[in-house]
Amino acid sequence: MTAEMVRYECLVCGYIYDPKIGDPKGGIPPGMEFNALPDDWVCPDCGVGKDQFVKVQE
Repeated sequence: MTAEMVRYECLVCGYIYDPKIGDPKGGIPPGMEFNALPDDWVCPDCGVGKDQFVKVQE
């Protein structure tokens, strides 16, 4: 896993975006880093934008 491939957590609902899994419901394949997600990507659970996510500290 690269330094960029870290998980991000939604501040609103707690959803974890894991690049190893991607977002199958949103059509995002495994391996896509959070920063590479489209600007219009939203949390699959609550619908907020990427600006409401924070990096998960390992």
